[in-house]
Amino acid sequence: MDKVLRLRQKALMEMDMSKEPDEGEIEEIIDRIILQDEENRYLPLTGKLKLRKEVYDSIRGYGILQDLLEDPLITDIMVNGPDKIFVDKGGKITRFEGKFSSRERLADIIQQIVARSNRRVNEYSPIADTRLEDGSRVNVVLDPVAIEGPAISIRKFPDKKMEMEQLVRNRTITQEAGEYLDVLVKSGYNIFVSGGTGSGKTTFLNVLSDSIPKDERVITIEDSAELQLTGIENLVRLEARQANTEGENEITIRNLIKTALRMQPDRIVVGEVRGAEAIDMLQAMNTGHDGSLSTGHANSPKDLLSRLEVMVLMGMEISLAAIKGQIAAGLDIIVHMGRLRDRSRRVLEVVEVVDYQEGRIILNPLFGYREEQGGSLVRTENKLINRKKLEGAGYESFT
Repeated sequence: MDKVLRLRQKALMEMDMSKEPDEGEIEEIIDRIILQDEENRYLPLTGKLKLRKEVYDSIRGYGILQDLLEDPLITDIMVNGPDKIFVDKGGKITRFEGKFSSRERLADIIQQIVARSNRRVNEYSPIADTRLEDGSRVNVVLDPVAIEGPAISIRKFPDKKMEMEQLVRNRTITQEAGEYLDVLVKSGYNIFVSGGTGSGKTTFLNVLSDSIPKDERVITIEDSAELQLTGIENLVRLEARQANTEGENEITIRNLIKTALRMQPDRIVVGEVRGAEAIDMLQAMNTGHDGSLSTGHANSPKDLLSRLEVMVLMGMEISLAAIKGQIAAGLDIIVHMGRLRDRSRRVLEVVEVVDYQEGRIILNPLFGYREEQGGSLVRTENKLINRKKLEGAGYESFT
């Protein structure tokens, strides 16, 4: 039996499981067990401290994943069964040397992860999306769906919330474009952030939220709570809930948007729109909730519009012309993000949704990415056309 697993079992047998033991109590029990253990009692101090951490992490942490989660340079962790672990560090994916002692130990870690956010995963419902305490996004898939053993995909979030200045330093966006979007958010423009998987949509949505005036009432709606809005006192955070094993008591994003509209919000921020809730989000944007924000998977701004059309059709029987009109009336700005060949995340386009005319939605490109001179986001010659919200917010001279 694995040494850490053996000591873990001994520690658990000594714990009073009728109450939640604190960190000090657990460490005291582990230290005592190590001293009593023939194999480890004569380890040097550094070895005992390392072993204590490994046993503690196996009880309260996430085993060998704990060190990876604590490494600030790692952005993604990918577990493909008990003996294949990969990490994305500095934009480069490499294989991690460690491995789980067994499939059962990996499954145990998965149950720890999902239980802490009141989710569940089992053979009847083998797929789950959840989060860690720091907001990091987690997807788990159990066998037999995952043929090589239980799989975990973790998208980590930085300890400190990203700010626009840092994105400018990272060349994700230019100073000019950042200041431009700051004014648009403050003025109440409805904005969607589009992009592919891993393009940085949620991070950028977090940064945009910093521009929301602090005296407004904001409601956030997410599948798994990841947004990190700060400085807003009148904030309500809502999270969807999966159905139980009988398929009952599910609370969807669509349910939450409808509920949010009855809570007198100034703005609604939806982590991601991916289904029939698109119609409810657009209706919110069209009924006085200016400044609402969301994200959506798409390969371009035009692709986002097409995807929104399909998602609306999933939730309501309505003509395509009416859908396009709803989108053009509700959505003001699309910020499109992507990953370049060097794996860096960049804002590639900022476009204005102008109007619906003659069967198509008119777009007005405001910024576009140019490959010349190392690549940068460049302002176009186009001016913002719909200026009513700017003027209403006191930015008449903004260009």
